[in-house]
Amino acid sequence: MTKLRWGMIGGGEGSQIGPAHRLGAGLDGAFEFTAAALDHRPDAGRAYGQTLGLAADRSYGDWQEMLAGERGRDDRIDLVTVATPNATHFEITKAYLEAGFHVLCEKPMTMTVEEGEEIVKIARTTGQICAVNYGYSGYSLVRHMRAMVARGDLGAIRLVKAEFAHGHHADAADADNPRVRWRYDPAQAGVSAQFADCGIHALHMASFVIGQEVEKLSADTVSCIPSRLLEDDAMVNMRFDGGAVGRLWTSSVALGRQHGLTLQVFGEKGGLRWSQEQPNQLFWMPLGGRLQTIERGEANLSPEADRTSRVTIGHAEGMPLAFANIYLDLAAAIRAHTAGQPVDPAADLYPRAEDGLRSMAAVFAVAASGRDDGRWVDARPPMFRG
Repeated sequence: MTKLRWGMIGGGEGSQIGPAHRLGAGLDGAFEFTAAALDHRPDAGRAYGQTLGLAADRSYGDWQEMLAGERGRDDRIDLVTVATPNATHFEITKAYLEAGFHVLCEKPMTMTVEEGEEIVKIARTTGQICAVNYGYSGYSLVRHMRAMVARGDLGAIRLVKAEFAHGHHADAADADNPRVRWRYDPAQAGVSAQFADCGIHALHMASFVIGQEVEKLSADTVSCIPSRLLEDDAMVNMRFDGGAVGRLWTSSVALGRQHGLTLQVFGEKGGLRWSQEQPNQLFWMPLGGRLQTIERGEANLSPEADRTSRVTIGHAEGMPLAFANIYLDLAAAIRAHTAGQPVDPAADLYPRAEDGLRSMAAVFAVAASGRDDGRWVDARPPMFRG
């Protein structure tokens, strides 16, 4: 099968996220790294792209040059990943969708709800795929959790508890560290820091697994380090449209926690627990039964889990492979889109622009509720309100 052509904007030398995308996109042989604009410094970006094997004429100085260069080619890229600073996501994603490219955008997809609604409308109008990289939803056992919920193993879902809490910003002496400071600066980060950075991953995973969307929420937000203008800790209570209750804690001052992304789901007939730091095990407690450990790669899991597990049981699969599953989904979606055929339901799980929009609406709802002593706030984007 011919490889799809893939391009990247941002994610240059020294980037935290760039290598994970390049590993993920190339892992299964579905995509060929073809074009990029990797750095805000044009010469550095061009040079680094060529060290990664790009042709000189497709290692671009900036995203505008890349758009102009790719849109007229017969062998233009099939998918572009946007991995630039948050404030640029909307402009770049919009331009590439309108030019007829499929897009995978890093989160947050936009900085405002209005921008998010515009991206959703453009994607629907153009028919182009617009995905958002909630990459942790690519883990095999997260997808198995979703399958178990969907087939009724847990019965009606009563409660979901999500956490994304770490302690890497707990040192008040980091107040002037530029790698930390910008995250708590409204001029650069917007209305939220920790919830917008990490909390939306936990929220998306909760919605992804239980198949319900948050309708309203109440938030307690705090800056534990007083010099910060935006929150470094948030506790959010939620009500979902399918009747489930949600509890979400996110923090950057939780010393002793490393990554801290965990999900627990409790239903009428059983409960599930999974942690990103131990992604090979899923704990399942059926009502009246014994606690069981489900291992990634074991026999007779769901189709959603089987297609996203590459390494034999007992061997670790990590974050780049979870990203690879998002790319595997996108390859299937792009091929189906080109052929005018439906996508295999087990592969049709990549996060959509609608998910990015819902996350941004939740960010603004958390900020508003936090400012108003936990008042319950409608968390739905206006375009999704009845």
